Amino acid sequence: MTELNIRAVDISKTLKVSKGAVSQWLNGAAKPSGENLFRLSGLLKCSQEWLISGKGEPESQLIQDTTPGPEFKKKLPLISWVQAGSWSSIVEKHPSQALHYPCPVACSDRSFVLEVQGVSMEPQFRNGDLIFVDPESEWRNGSYVVARLDDEDEATFKQLIIEGGHKYLKPLNSNWPEQIIPINGNCTIVGVVVFAGRAF
Repeated sequence: MTELNIRAVDISKTLKVSKGAVSQWLNGAAKPSGENLFRLSGLLKCSQEWLISGKGEPESQLIQDTTPGPEFKKKLPLISWVQAGSWSSIVEKHPSQALHYPCPVACSDRSFVLEVQGVSMEPQFRNGDLIFVDPESEWRNGSYVVARLDDEDEATFKQLIIEGGHKYLKPLNSNWPEQIIPINGNCTIVGVVVFAGRAF
C-alpha cells in the first residue's frame, strides 16, 4: 500500500466498507472475501491468492506512480451487452449519450462498463453489479472476461479457464446448468474485468 500511496481510509471509502473491517484485514485478524477480495486485489493491483496467503507473486508489478484510490482515473461509458459483443467494430469514440461511471483503477481509453445480468456469476457478482472491462488488459487463466461467442450477437461474462492448451468459459454459480463452455476457435475475448462495483 505504501508503494501505491493508498491509505486504509482510501480503501474504506473506495470499497464502501467500514474502517474497522479494513483494519482487521491489515492486521491479519480477518481476510477479505467475495466481492471485497476481488475489488481489493484490483485496487492494490495484486492477485487474490497473494492477498489471502502472501504466497506467490502479485499478478502485476506495483505501479509506483498510482494515485490514491478515491482519485478516479477516468469515466467510462455504460454500454449494452450487444454493443459489447461488437465493441471492436464500434467507432473508438465512446457514445456521447451513454451514462458514464468513474473508474478507480488504471485502464485503457477503450474500456467500458457493463451491468451484470442474471445469476451465473453469483455469489461474487450479483445481478445489477457494474463491471469495468478493459479490451487491452492481458487475460490469463482465471481472469474474469467478457467474451463473444461466434454464434451469438451478445457478449457473455464468465471466468476464463485454460487447461491443457484448451480454453473454456466457466460460471461461478455452482448451480448454473452449463458449467463448462469450450471456446477454442469459436470465441473472441472482448476484454478483461479490471474492477467491479455496485450501484446503490
